[in-house]
Amino acid sequence: MARKFFVGGNWKCNGTAEEVKKIVNTLNEAQVPSQDVVEVVVSPPYVFLPLVKSTLRSDFHVAAQNCWVKKGGAFTGEVSAEMLVNLDIPWVILGHSERRALLNESNEVDRVSNWSKVVIAYEPVWAIGTGKVASPAQAQEVHDELRKWLAKNVSADVAATTRIIYGGSVNGGNCKELGGQTDVDGFLVGGASLKPEFIDIIKAAEVKKSA
Repeated sequence: MARKFFVGGNWKCNGTAEEVKKIVNTLNEAQVPSQDVVEVVVSPPYVFLPLVKSTLRSDFHVAAQNCWVKKGGAFTGEVSAEMLVNLDIPWVILGHSERRALLNESNEVDRVSNWSKVVIAYEPVWAIGTGKVASPAQAQEVHDELRKWLAKNVSADVAATTRIIYGGSVNGGNCKELGGQTDVDGFLVGGASLKPEFIDIIKAAEVKKSA
């Protein structure tokens, strides 16, 4: 079975309520490939999750930017996975390099019990927010190696079905060539996800469909 293209928009720590409403309106009015072709998930700051969830078109989904690794309790400022489930938030970004670098989060991860619910994002740290981007060949090489690692350390089925997406200065100008690579299954988009060109990045899914 072909892996469905995945485009995630990480809004990071940006936006006011009015700015968020404008971004959502742009997304709601966009003409993009159907859910059969591409899965779109946007990740606003925590405080705007209910606003985006209640106003965003139903064929796009919403993600949190992080969550507490344990259950709820005396953990000031944290948000648990159970809370996200209660808000009907189906996705969360975990282990982002900015949190590891700026907030000293550990590289250690919990054991994955259900790989069908996991999307892996490869983001070269030198490309995040710098305007520099890996070449299509570089991205393909790393994604291929990641898939080989999954085959060796998890299973061949997981390697074949898990979506591996590229992040790091993806924009409307480079998305089609990157997205056309065999093992690039979509993108995790930072700054460009706040702009109208995010629609062009979503439309890059058509390149993979026609390949």
